[in-house]
Amino acid sequence: MEESKEEAKSFKELGVSDQLIEACDNLGWKTPSKIQVEAIPHAFEGKDLIGLAQTGSGKTGAFAIPILQALLDSPHAFYACVLSPTRELAIQIAEQFEALGSGVGVKCAVLVGGIGPVQQSIALGKRPHIVVATPGRLLDHLANTKGFSLRTIKYLVKKLQRACLRNPVKIEAASKYSTVDTLKQQFRFLPAKYKDCYLVYILAEKSGSTSMVFTRTCDATRLLALMLRNLGLRAIPISGQMTQENRFGALNKFKAGECNILICTDVASRGIDIPSVDMVINYDIPTNSKDYIHRVGRTARAGRSGVAISLVNQYDVEWYIQIEKLIAKKLAEYPANEEEVLLLLERVTEAKRISQMKIKESGGKRKHRGGDDADEEIDRYLGGKKGKLSKKPKRIYD
Repeated sequence: MEESKEEAKSFKELGVSDQLIEACDNLGWKTPSKIQVEAIPHAFEGKDLIGLAQTGSGKTGAFAIPILQALLDSPHAFYACVLSPTRELAIQIAEQFEALGSGVGVKCAVLVGGIGPVQQSIALGKRPHIVVATPGRLLDHLANTKGFSLRTIKYLVKKLQRACLRNPVKIEAASKYSTVDTLKQQFRFLPAKYKDCYLVYILAEKSGSTSMVFTRTCDATRLLALMLRNLGLRAIPISGQMTQENRFGALNKFKAGECNILICTDVASRGIDIPSVDMVINYDIPTNSKDYIHRVGRTARAGRSGVAISLVNQYDVEWYIQIEKLIAKKLAEYPANEEEVLLLLERVTEAKRISQMKIKESGGKRKHRGGDDADEEIDRYLGGKKGKLSKKPKRIYD
């Protein structure tokens, strides 16, 4: 690495314009992160880049700042296209572009599934500078939206194979599968039949924390959210089975602090930046150990501290061992007195039984896959008028 890049302590030293420095300051970015220090000078030179950094390390800023600075010099429509693997990440990337470019009138269009294409076509008709899209919806608009093309783009941001680039500069600001030092990682080995008790115990012990609980299936998010709410915990689910509107609604409730527990599948493990997440719980151990990195990366972001706790039962041991091998760490055990945990068994069992009954009455899996019953139930979580779940639930402890 060049010495000048190592010594750069400010965006000014990296060559970032005063307008963008002010925008960075408004976002709370006082100094550039490691990936930004290493990537921005190369991007200013117009080089192809492959960047590797931990989650929450400022990767979006590393490509957004150079794009916006170049746009200031030569403004025109459809200047850059950013491809995102998920809808939520696409929206978040666009929000960051708009925040950085708010002082210079930068316009963005977001092209994702789950939202009507007509509304997006209108946004494209306004000739935005930046297009952020998921691949399928981008292809749909390229084929069907009159007047839209990518012929004028100067920057393309996506996951690419090295062979697709022209002698790219590879920047590694972290080991590919490392976790940040500010993250406290723990596990608890337990019998599968007591997993729900341990989950409730941990959440109750850390009741003031903002937590994300990861499950393996969409149906588990729904069941656990109902169970926790029946026990007085402010939980809300998010999964790929929900409508896009309800997914946004759940995220907004969580970001606003109205619900402090988000029960989610891996749809929420990538790209969602919620700065205030204190704890991640792996209720289900991921079968792909790389997903562990993405999950625990939702906390301890941008230098903050965080906790990740994995609940490991007798069926998860092989997957758990693969995680420890991947991150090259032996995790500490989460301390808990099992006798104390099992004091919750009767209440947790009853809350789960009631939740299963409610799901069965609402149509179960068949209607949940996209039927009206599922949406009505989520509406209750989101404060709708169709049910009573938005009322304050009973507490775990009398």
